[in-house]
Amino acid sequence: MNQVAHASGIGVGTVYRRFGDVSQLLWALLDDRERRFQEAYLSGPPPLGPGAPAARRLDAFLDAYVDRVVEQGPILLAAQSAAPTARYTNGAYLATHAHVTLLVAEARPDANAPLLAHLLLAPFSPSLIHHLTEERHLTADELKAGMRQLLHGDAPLDLHGTHGTHGTHDAHETR
Repeated sequence: MNQVAHASGIGVGTVYRRFGDVSQLLWALLDDRERRFQEAYLSGPPPLGPGAPAARRLDAFLDAYVDRVVEQGPILLAAQSAAPTARYTNGAYLATHAHVTLLVAEARPDANAPLLAHLLLAPFSPSLIHHLTEERHLTADELKAGMRQLLHGDAPLDLHGTHGTHGTHDAHETR
């Protein structure tokens, strides 16, 4: 806060009165990017924007969301560290959740869309994305492929070990 005040040529008290705390300042720094992201999925061209089937839009949205969280990860991580549930009460998350809820409801009218929206967004927590990209060295493309695999069951998980060889691991498991 001191550095922001100094760079802005205003007193630190003014910065605190305007933003309250560091996390609110960080959310403000992300605001313009968040607005552009929302414009893209609300009114941009398909498949991210309207005009494509809901399931295709959801795939495109989650791909774009991976890119967003990877790109803005350090700021998101710091902004969401203010409180354990800060992510879920922020306006950006609420808008994202509402959008994913609508897409899920359109694609699967029988589903509990609000719950599924939370579960679909859960893997995008900045701390997990940071861990996967910075510590496990996965790329955004690998994260997208993993999400598609999880969503579409391209290679079903064998939780009982009835298929394949026991004790083998692929490269991603060891990262």
